[in-house]
Amino acid sequence: MNGPMARGRVDTAERRGSAAAYRGRVANEDLGRTLRRLRRLASLTQEELADRSRVSVDVIRQLEQGRKHSARLPTLHALANGLGVELTTLLGDPPGVAATGENDGPRFVAVRRAVMPVLWGPEPVPPGPGFSLNGLRERIADGWTRYHAAEFDSVMAVLPDILTDARAAAASRDDTDRGAGFAALGKALQLAGHVAVRMGKTDLALTSLERAVDAAERSSDPLLLPMIVNSAAWTYQRQGRLEDALAVALRAADDMAGTGRTETADGLKVWGGLTMNAATSAARGGDYERAAAMMEAAEREAARVAKLPDSGDNRMVSVFSPSSVRIERVRLAVQYGHPNDALALAKGMRLSKDTPPSWRTWLLLDVARAHTDTGDAAGAVKTLESLRRVAPTWMRHHTLAVAVVRDLWALPNHPAGLRPLAEFLGICD
Repeated sequence: MNGPMARGRVDTAERRGSAAAYRGRVANEDLGRTLRRLRRLASLTQEELADRSRVSVDVIRQLEQGRKHSARLPTLHALANGLGVELTTLLGDPPGVAATGENDGPRFVAVRRAVMPVLWGPEPVPPGPGFSLNGLRERIADGWTRYHAAEFDSVMAVLPDILTDARAAAASRDDTDRGAGFAALGKALQLAGHVAVRMGKTDLALTSLERAVDAAERSSDPLLLPMIVNSAAWTYQRQGRLEDALAVALRAADDMAGTGRTETADGLKVWGGLTMNAATSAARGGDYERAAAMMEAAEREAARVAKLPDSGDNRMVSVFSPSSVRIERVRLAVQYGHPNDALALAKGMRLSKDTPPSWRTWLLLDVARAHTDTGDAAGAVKTLESLRRVAPTWMRHHTLAVAVVRDLWALPNHPAGLRPLAEFLGICD
């Protein structure tokens, strides 16, 4: 097709390609600064990081000084493990707001204000006669659904009003309604904490989660407190506080098992989320064998979920099923140097219907990484093609997906199908 419409499509494609290439350059330039910051946060010298990661100190110096702007994935894996962080922390997480990338824009400021109301502001007013607590719960559950679909921008748009209404519900004069209102407030603050983590604001996340803990303790939901503790443990992980994350997750899981709260489907899901979180902390702390044992135990317990009484609405409870545990086991295996184990675990997987879309996309990316690490470039490309079909926008913005394709592009012989992926991400000549 010729004419203005065709030219417009070409211009759009060129702009997308230029934007992707720009993101790639910025990510490369940021790598050295991020490496230096994470190394200093870990109180490591360049020589100590080299010893921990078994990466040449000269490579570390070149990256930090900007004389080297990229490295192969095995080197990046090793550096991340030496620092005790996830690889995406070193590379940079995918932007939480795809439209502008401005996670401190007006929308996020509104979320901050909702999490931390202004000093000497007016006290919450109890809800009026037209208020529906069930409607509020539905809005919070929908927010979690959007969060798991990585629609962070749309979640931020509704969070301030949800938090305002939840605080009003918690001010109810009726004891029963007030307990349910505090439960809604705790779950809304937990959601705000998760969004803040995705925006890279872990201190704000912990503030939101600490307030969520207070709401949970005043609520009518006995499972809410351990769910929020799980979120706090995840946030500690993101800050590199692995011992803190492991300790609080294990304590909460043990408390649940000791009080018999794992005899319902919802209770077992919360326990499972805590156990998987603890396993991730153990693996990142260098104890992969302990982490693998925790994950195996979690997968055995996950088989009981379908046999236990269920609340009927899984959107407000931890994600825990045989599928979710297997996905996490794949992730740990590939992140901590066991790509063949990861591929064996992923082979023939059947995902349950309650597996969130974001988990499915992560599984594909982890499998692609495992194929790359084993030298199976064709398998990596085939998996990345599936990822592009499932989540094109997510893939375009994800620094790790770009790193995998960049590694494949550096090979002397390109496998079939690689060029369209490289062009899509703007990293080929």
